[in-house]
Amino acid sequence: MPQSLVKNYVHIVFSTKHRVDFIDEQIEKELFSYIAAICKDFESTALQIGGTDNHIHILCLLSRKIPLMKLVQEIKAHSSKWIKTKGKKYEYFFWQDGYGAFSVEEKNLDTIIRYIRNQRIHHQNTDFKNELIHILHENKMEYDEKYLWD
Repeated sequence: MPQSLVKNYVHIVFSTKHRVDFIDEQIEKELFSYIAAICKDFESTALQIGGTDNHIHILCLLSRKIPLMKLVQEIKAHSSKWIKTKGKKYEYFFWQDGYGAFSVEEKNLDTIIRYIRNQRIHHQNTDFKNELIHILHENKMEYDEKYLWD
């Protein structure tokens, strides 16, 4: 085949270091816009970004040229550096080391977009730990819980 044809929708999830509540409603829109711009810079269109005070979800169309690990690394590095410029309360902001990433079928995009958009409502009833474990189970992903949390 003379060309590379790729279409990978990916749902990426990661938290702040030790799940510290840093992402308040004052900064989240600007942070999510900043992360969307990073995705665009790496040819990975962000379809929806959302989260709560201690974690985020990103749904993107992953570029055929950029490995997932590189995209996540760039998002974390640039957004962490950026948020620290937004005031004294963010000076100790860090993302956790790891991340979760899950493929999404095109027919399920609307469901995942709504899920990510409604994170603050969703988390009135559950915490991030239970949410992540539920996502891992839904995706039939094996894990050792002692390595999930830093």
